[in-house]
Amino acid sequence: ISIGQFNHQFFIFLYGSAVHLSSYQPPPCPSTDFHLPPTTPLLTLIPSLHPTKSSMTKHDSSGNPLSTILVTGGSGLVGQAIKTYTDTHKLDGETWIFLSSKDGDLRVRADTDKIFEKYKPTHVIHLAAKVGGLFANMKQKVEFYRENTLINDNIMENCRIHKVTKLVSMLSTCIFPDKTTYPIDETMLHNGPPHPSNEGYAYAKRLIDTMNRAYAEEYGCNFTSIIPTNIYGPHDNFSIENGHVIPGLIHKCYKAKQEGTPFTIWGSGTPLRQFIYSLDLAELTVWVMREYHSPDPITLSVDESAEVSIKDVAYAVAKAMKFEGEVVFDTTKADGQFKKTACNKKLRSYRPDYQFTSMEDGIQKSVDWFLENYETARK
Repeated sequence: ISIGQFNHQFFIFLYGSAVHLSSYQPPPCPSTDFHLPPTTPLLTLIPSLHPTKSSMTKHDSSGNPLSTILVTGGSGLVGQAIKTYTDTHKLDGETWIFLSSKDGDLRVRADTDKIFEKYKPTHVIHLAAKVGGLFANMKQKVEFYRENTLINDNIMENCRIHKVTKLVSMLSTCIFPDKTTYPIDETMLHNGPPHPSNEGYAYAKRLIDTMNRAYAEEYGCNFTSIIPTNIYGPHDNFSIENGHVIPGLIHKCYKAKQEGTPFTIWGSGTPLRQFIYSLDLAELTVWVMREYHSPDPITLSVDESAEVSIKDVAYAVAKAMKFEGEVVFDTTKADGQFKKTACNKKLRSYRPDYQFTSMEDGIQKSVDWFLENYETARK
């Protein structure tokens, strides 16, 4: 490969054939067995040689775009919310595939390869992860780091090799620095170590942001990430031991009501959090896939004014459950990080009028779903 100039126009010579630069489009995200000669650095200086969105999009015989969207972690909280949303908001030409653990072990490269070969996705929304609450993260730091790193690497490499048009991966506000100023925003992600309680999970997730930029710079891949605040809603994991705050409290309150015992909350109830209802997050995640094209992450969060204490959440759960017993806060248990207020200024610059579901309405819907699906709900 060499570059030449004729009549003030630049041409690239590929194995003896002259091609005008304006018409040359290389294959996006070359596979690992494709090697360029030493002149490769020259090519990276020419913007027209980088992959474009149109060069990575499949079309039918009429020129209409065809999209196969693969959702990892499709049976979980956010995956099911996206399924609910896309059932009524699917665009022409879109086919949605929702994976569960039954489709393969994403920690295993061979299993992940088979999934991509089977479905040949054009877009991927990557939600699958090893997740858990405060106490699970404290006890299993090695497993949270290793398993999430394996999953993320397998997904990203397959997206590169299969020339996926867009990859959207999910991060979390819990991976931000522990010692920081508030509110936190996307630019502060790597400004210090995360809270010690979940550092295994946090560092594995931070690497997604690092690698999104690396894949964009080296291969021209369109990879990005979203940073939601605390998520809750139907199809959540309502485990008291390993679930997140709201579903864990819902299950605890249910048991307290059934057994006639106090509704006991671990910790003082003073930590502050922003919660986003899963159907809101689903809608915004699909918007990111379709409309937001930058390797830089974007925070998907309610406004700062919607931040509430765990104590407020507990009383909202008790009200939704119609629990009339005693509410107790066990201060012998750890509180975890006191606050991690997130700034959604970037989101509001794109979606200034978006209306989030209120915490009261979201918790009521979540409690209703849990009661209706108690026998089959994860718990």
